[in-house]
This record gives sequence, structure tokens and C-alpha cells, in this order.
Amino acid sequence: MLRRLGFAAFAGLALSSPVLAETVSDFTLENGMEVVVIEDHRAPVVTHMVWYRVGAADEPAGHSGIAHFLEHLMFKGTDTMAAGEFSDTVEAQGGDDNAFTSWDYTAYFQRVAADRLDLMMQMEADRMRNLQLTEEDVTTERQVILEERSQRTDSDPDALFGEQRRAAQYQNHRYGVPIIGWRHEMEQLDRDDALAFYERYYAPNNAILVVAGDVTPEAVRAMAEEHYGPLQPTEGLQPRMRPTEPPQLAERRLSFSDPRVAQPYVIRSYLAPERNAGDQKQAAALTLLAELLGGSGTTSVLAKALQFGDAKAVYTTAFYDGGSLDVGSFGLAIVPVPGVSLQEAEEAMDGVIAQFLEDGVNPEDFERIKVQIRAADIYARDNVDGLARRYGQALTTGLTVQDVKDWPAVLDAVTPEEVLAAAREVLDRRQAVTGWLVQDEPEQVVPVQGGAAAVPAQVEGETQ
Repeated sequence: MLRRLGFAAFAGLALSSPVLAETVSDFTLENGMEVVVIEDHRAPVVTHMVWYRVGAADEPAGHSGIAHFLEHLMFKGTDTMAAGEFSDTVEAQGGDDNAFTSWDYTAYFQRVAADRLDLMMQMEADRMRNLQLTEEDVTTERQVILEERSQRTDSDPDALFGEQRRAAQYQNHRYGVPIIGWRHEMEQLDRDDALAFYERYYAPNNAILVVAGDVTPEAVRAMAEEHYGPLQPTEGLQPRMRPTEPPQLAERRLSFSDPRVAQPYVIRSYLAPERNAGDQKQAAALTLLAELLGGSGTTSVLAKALQFGDAKAVYTTAFYDGGSLDVGSFGLAIVPVPGVSLQEAEEAMDGVIAQFLEDGVNPEDFERIKVQIRAADIYARDNVDGLARRYGQALTTGLTVQDVKDWPAVLDAVTPEEVLAAAREVLDRRQAVTGWLVQDEPEQVVPVQGGAAAVPAQVEGETQ
């Protein structure tokens, strides 16, 4: 349900244990490219990833979608490889490859037999600096991304609703612009736009190489110096400067109506602190808060109060999106049972949150979640792809290797009092966006009188 409704999840949640630790090495090449090596010798396979510190939030105004568009174009030809030859070569080696774009980063990866790593570095280094684009490449791929928007966004009322909510949440920051782009701007993207973006951001001194699997740091260093080392850095590459989000002083509300809606629901998101280098305590508290409020469909605070007995909801959740370079968000959602209006559902959800803020954290629930966090981390360490993504995402959003290593201990050290303090600061309706997804005609949204928060009067968290 969480995935189907499109609620933002904290991709870098990394439910971690303070006991176990992966073997990680890191170093920097002379041209500025950072390298992280995660050793796992249980199988003769390796994941090779190149992460660029650029995403949709770094795009120039009026060119939304260019980061994702370039991701597609990177699979075209270079000076030495024909269009499509990159992926064909990976497949011929028995591997698989792909790429993805977020607001803060763009990443490319291959998973292959360990003895094919040298070839992967050779090809990836080639397209970092030698991409060749024809007008036909651009025209064809532009149609592909427009069709992708048609299929994944324009035909899905939940996705359209999510776009509108983010645009309301982030009114000045580029996080309010969809990664896929606004259609009218996507239609105008051309070869010059793509090449200008590529030449500015695709450089070794703006990239992080993450290699995880059956490798040694010494072997990775030798291959990286051979293939990536000769690449020239981009001179004058400026620090990432984005427009900041001004303080939000009043709740924003919207109702999105569409006849294709199958399940009406209420969702609210609040601006919330992101996870920061050397200062992860509040992010850890918010991570635990999301687990307490809505992490389980049977034992979380919202589920126990609203999904059983005189049930008001078929589904509830809470989520924290703090794995970002800039300000993040914390959210709550409720899908009401038939016969319960969205207004009743919202009031019921608010009542549970108010009671939680008054009663505090249940010690037994808190300890149970900590045990689950430790257990989840043990299983997560079996996935080298997941470990590679954990480090890549962290380093492209301002964190360090040491921050990733410290995160388990930071999570484990969080107290119930810190969780409650974080809740009281963040769950302030004055810095929230509340949305209703409804079928056909929207229900009448009852305005919040005077912009008051639906939490105890003593909760006055600072706005951002």
C-alpha cells in the first residue's frame, strides 16, 4: 500500500545495528574523484556504481527534466562505442545495468562477475567524458521521456496529486519540481541543453565511485587510477547553491479530484530537518518517530488506534524523508474505511497524534522497534547492492563515510524523550501541507481556523 499510494519513503533509512559493520575503505584520486570500496567476498560478484552530485534540484530554471533526460542519453554512443553498445556489452558479460535520477543525484550501476570490473570501469570512464549525441538520439529519447511521463504520471491521479503536493510544500526550493519534469518544459529540451548539462556536471571531481563485492581496496585503486585517473576535472565547478525554502507561516491545503481515483485518502507532510554531516541525532529521532507512529500495520500508534475495533481506517502510515541534501519532510496518511469521510478520517488521525504528544512514547513499543531495527540491519548487510546505494546516496547528499558508519550508533542512542521532542518540533500544522485525494467532486475542505496547529498548545516548533 505504501508504494501504491506513492507516499515518500526515506530511501536512506538504513535501519542499522551498532554491533555489525561492513569493511569499507575510501580514498580520493588526484583529479578529485572519491572512491568507496565495500568488501564482501562471499560470492564472486561486484556492484560498480558511479554517482554524480547533480540531480533535478540542480537544473536551471525552465529546463526541468534535463537531469533525467541526460540519464537516458548516457546510454547512447561515445567516441569508441555505438549507441546501445554499453548495455549490450554488460549483458554479454552476464551482468545487468541501469541508472536512476533523484533531486540530489544521478547514479549509474552494473552488477557483474568480479573479473569483469576492469571492463566496467573502462566503459563508464569513457562515457563520463566522451558522450556523443546526434539530433536523432535527442529527438528519439525526448519522445521516450514524454511517453514515460504519460504512463507514470499523467495517467495516474495519485502521481499527479503527489506532484501538486510537492509544489505546495516547496514553493521556492527546486524540490517542488518533478524529477521527470513539467511536460511543457520537457518538450523544449534539446541537444544543446543536454550537452551543456553534461559538460558542466559529468566530471571526476563531481563524481563518487562505489564498488561493492568480491574486491580488495588495492585492486580497485589500481583500476580506478588506470581508467578514471586520466580524466581531467572540470575547472571552476561551483558548490551546489540552491534557492532556500522561506519560513512557512501557515498550513497549506489542497483537494485533488479525479474520476479515476479508487481509494480516497488524506495525507499531510511537514517540513523537517534532513540528516546532516556530523549531526544526525534529530534525523535519527525522526526515523524512530516514523516507525512508532506508522511503521507497522498492526502495532504502530496509528494502526492500533484507527485500524481495529471501531475502525476508521483500512490503512495508516507515517514516513520520514530525511535522506536529502536540503530540507526534508515528515508525513502522515490515512485511508478511511467505506462510510468514513475524509474530514472524519483527518480528525481521527489528528486526535491520535495529539494523544501521542500528550502521553509520550510507550517504553515497550520503543524497545521493540529498536530490536527490529537491529534485526533489519543484519539482513540488509546481505545485499551488497543496498550497501553500495547506502554509501552513494549519503555522499551525494552531504554526508561522509564516517557518518554512514556512525549512523547505527546514533540510531541506537536515541531516547524516548528525544523522539517526543522531535515530534513536538516537527508536527506543527503551520509548516504542513494537507492534501485530500478524492473521487469526482472534492469534498468540502474545512479550513483551519486561524492556522492553528491540531496539537497541544505548548507545541510551537520552529518553522523552516
